[in-house]
Amino acid sequence: MLVPPPNFGMVEENLYRSGAPDLLNLPFLETLALKSIIWLAPEEPEEAFVDFCLSHEIKLHHLGVLYSTNSWDPITEDIVLKALHLLVQPSTYPVLVMCNLGRHRTGTVIGCLRKLQKWCLSAILEEYRRYAGQKVRVMNEQFIELFDEELVFG
Repeated sequence: MLVPPPNFGMVEENLYRSGAPDLLNLPFLETLALKSIIWLAPEEPEEAFVDFCLSHEIKLHHLGVLYSTNSWDPITEDIVLKALHLLVQPSTYPVLVMCNLGRHRTGTVIGCLRKLQKWCLSAILEEYRRYAGQKVRVMNEQFIELFDEELVFG
């Protein structure tokens, strides 16, 4: 039985998003044939997950350690830019973007990616809210709205 991680979704072909996986989710992740995982949570990933990445030759980019360890702090522009620089590299794919629950940090990065893809703001925010559920953070929505996508290539 294949069970996806919490808040799993396909962003586009070979680009996925989710919350942190449990052991139960690892067989599902194996089917994605991932090359990279962008881990946005400030906490260290579980040892079993790190071992899974090593054994499947998946490059684990732990960007979450670059900012405050308080999980309630908003994601920084620096982290979003580092994640987007990875997401514009074809060699990164197939890739999974994740944080603890796959809501706020992941949603902010994906929202900024959508700005790069020239989505309209209402569609970007609708996607963010779909994954955030009742826990929408206005600060993240404002971050996405004000994010200058020129910083990715400039």
